[in-house]
Formats: sequence, structure tokens, C-alpha cells
Amino acid sequence: MSPWKPGAVMSTESRRANRRRQGLPTWRLVRYADDLVILVHGTEADTQALREDVATALARLGLRLSEAKTPVVHMADGFDFPGFRLRWKRKGGTNKWYVYTFIADRPIRSLKAKIRALTHRTSQQNLRTVLIRLNQIMLGWANHFKHAVAKHRFASLDDFTWCRLIRTMPERHRRRRKDVRRWLTTPDGRWRPISADGTALARMTATTVSRYRNRGARIPTPWSPANPA
Repeated sequence: MSPWKPGAVMSTESRRANRRRQGLPTWRLVRYADDLVILVHGTEADTQALREDVATALARLGLRLSEAKTPVVHMADGFDFPGFRLRWKRKGGTNKWYVYTFIADRPIRSLKAKIRALTHRTSQQNLRTVLIRLNQIMLGWANHFKHAVAKHRFASLDDFTWCRLIRTMPERHRRRRKDVRRWLTTPDGRWRPISADGTALARMTATTVSRYRNRGARIPTPWSPANPA
């Protein structure tokens, strides 16, 4: 038998806390555009029962849950939700556990594919044009994912892009590798920023990371009691 009461509303912390005190399962809905995830505080059986209730409610609207895209997983295993990877894990150096928001693998692979396409060794595009396009793609991507645990990921992608550009230099400028190195290093051995005609390669690490911005509770739902469907 389903542990959920028909028409029950648990959209506030107090309602969820009250159910937990009674030893009952609770849930919270998070939606983004046409994607949604339901976070359950309860057993796997509670979660499966709620999934069936959701499928029944959607069926009345002529919709159905996709079996492939609607898995039931534990937070310790994590799940992907619009480009992000959410996972419950222990904070390093402590015994405390938190839910972390990482960048999922798929958008990282997609970004690297775009960078590779722009930095192919045989490309004949003007370097300034390549830098402008790279900056647009990378900074836009960084601004989208800056609310995740992204600092180290941004640094590794900066290094990836820089190395890809360095490899194009011998072909693009018909220079030997050691000539490219001499051209891009300062007298004290430091690397210079890659630039062309006043346009320099931007660094994703310059984007300020501000984790866990939460505004979900302030977004009204069209299915709330005040706005019945």
C-alpha cells in the first residue's frame, strides 16, 4: 500500500519535519523546464510507491514516465540532472556527509569536442578568429556551470585548451616547436598568454565559482493549492 496520502502537500520544511517525526517518508520536487527530480527521505519501497503515484498522475494528463530516464537511485550513487551530477559524499578530512553538485561527464565531453574542432592542426582559420570563438564558448560554458564544484574542472579545461592551441602553432606558423616555445615564453621562463591582434585566450578559472545558489523555494508551482490545475 502506498505511504502517500492522496492530495498530500509537502512543500515546506515544517510539513516534512512533521512527517519525519511521525516516522513517515517525505519527498521534495525539484523541477527545471520539463525535467524533474523527486528527492525522497524514506526507503526504496517508499520511492517505488511514489514513482507509481507519479506515473498515475501523469497518465491522467496523457503523459508517461520514460523507464530509461526515470531510474530510482541512492544519493550515494548520484544522478545527472540537466548537465549536473548530484551526489551525496563525505567531505574530505571529516566524517560529515553533504550533497555536492558536480559537472556531469556529458557536457564536458561536448565542450572538449568543440575545442578540438576549433584547434585542429590543419585548420586554416585566423588565430584571432579561433581565439574569439574559443572565448565565447568557454566563458559561456563556465558561467553556466559556475554554481557547481567547478574550480579544478575549470583549471583542467584551461590546460586542455592551452595545450591544444600550442600544438597548432608549428603547423599554423610553420615554426619548429622550440621556436614556438621561445616565442611564447618570457625571459624568466614564464609562459606568455596566447594572443593575436589584441585578443588573448580567456581563462575559465577567472570565472568566480559561487556554489549552491538555491532559489527553488521562491519559484511558484502551477500545481500548488493556490493555483489548482
